[in-house]
Amino acid sequence: MNSFRFIHLVQFVVLMGLQILLMRNLVLYDRGFCFVYIGFILFLPIDIDKVLLLILAFMSGITIDLFYDTAGMHAAATVLMAYLRPSMLKLLTPRDGYEVSDNASLTSMGWRWFLTYAMVLIFVHHFTLFFLELNGFKLIGFTLAKIIISTLFTGAVLVIFQMLFFERRARGFR
Repeated sequence: MNSFRFIHLVQFVVLMGLQILLMRNLVLYDRGFCFVYIGFILFLPIDIDKVLLLILAFMSGITIDLFYDTAGMHAAATVLMAYLRPSMLKLLTPRDGYEVSDNASLTSMGWRWFLTYAMVLIFVHHFTLFFLELNGFKLIGFTLAKIIISTLFTGAVLVIFQMLFFERRARGFR
């Protein structure tokens, strides 16, 4: 097992552990929920195989479903986010293209790129998750507030996570 796979395995275990043990109980005013486990999918390399990406998304979502007793809602939201990830990456391709060693990370791609990429995909995940949980369009105002606050909360925590644990690259911050 090379170091690249080991790093992503450790990242998976750490993010799942954080989600299950800590973030599950961290709620802002009954509206803001933090789902750091989706960072595992967001931080994967840009050139990852699409089928592998969907399998990893399903595995991470179903793991959370097992602990949250949510019957596949996290798996569905995470797989949809992973399905849309390649399109989002294609949409945000830099003028010079991606380098082989690029990861989808703040330190590798810069602030503007990462915040656009992450916030859109986090919003898709949360929108799907909360509307699946709601099972319809009743209480739409409360649900939209949960989606927006949770998106900002999750995005802020993932940015902090990246700033603490990811090494700085040659491209630096843009």
